[in-house]
Amino acid sequence: MKTQEEIIEVNKRQKDFYNHKSGKKNLPTQLWYYFREKTLKKIRKDIGILNESYEIHKTWFGDLSNKKVLDLGCFAGNHWSLYLAEHSKRFVALDLSDVAIARLAERLKPYPTAEAIAADFLSEINFPEKDFDIIYAYGVLHHFQNPDVLIAKLDEKLAPGGVIISYDPLETSLPIKIMRVLYRPFQSDKDWEWPFTKKTYFKFAKTFNIIERHGLLGQAKWYFIMNFIPFLSDEKKQSIGRKWHKKDWDLSVTSDSHLFKCMHLTMLMQKK
Repeated sequence: MKTQEEIIEVNKRQKDFYNHKSGKKNLPTQLWYYFREKTLKKIRKDIGILNESYEIHKTWFGDLSNKKVLDLGCFAGNHWSLYLAEHSKRFVALDLSDVAIARLAERLKPYPTAEAIAADFLSEINFPEKDFDIIYAYGVLHHFQNPDVLIAKLDEKLAPGGVIISYDPLETSLPIKIMRVLYRPFQSDKDWEWPFTKKTYFKFAKTFNIIERHGLLGQAKWYFIMNFIPFLSDEKKQSIGRKWHKKDWDLSVTSDSHLFKCMHLTMLMQKK
């Protein structure tokens, strides 16, 4: 496992990658991004996974009027960045990419209590701010190779009773694990892509109170097979997909075995 200082060095390369990502991806990485952004995102949109994830996050935000919020690893802004900026008492958008943060800073100009910072979350010198009521980490926590370092920093940055709202990929479903093992040797961004293992999940569960969790794309990950069944209408395909998604969403709340069949995990975690 890398130390905090070693991860910061890796993050310098990650910053360069995301500042110039169109020119930094090799062919296997470009194909994986295409699969993830086109195929998986379409599946999540078709059967309501994407919208339900966003809506549960909004519910978890609650009343933001007295909240200090950190939008961690938000790049140039995610689905909720402007909403958080508008409604929170103080909003800090943080990302490694100065290019992306410059774009987001322009979008945040209408919100006087919002700020966009290009810095490393782990760096006490470049990002000393603490006492956040909410840390929103959409697709971010799996970018840290050593979960112990990340968890300690998250705990340090939270105010008493503060919460983390996260969404990350899991590497616990056997078919997905096999695919990732085959792909990883060719992956351009492998040094900062660490989907959650069971061990990682339980480390978070040990440090924080997991108030609520949902697994996504468990049984529903097989929805893509529907595209190869010509006699099923789009409406019927989506109906089946939505049923599979509801099963994943509901059962993963309490069942570890079902959770670990899923591809993605979203959590509401609270500082102990």
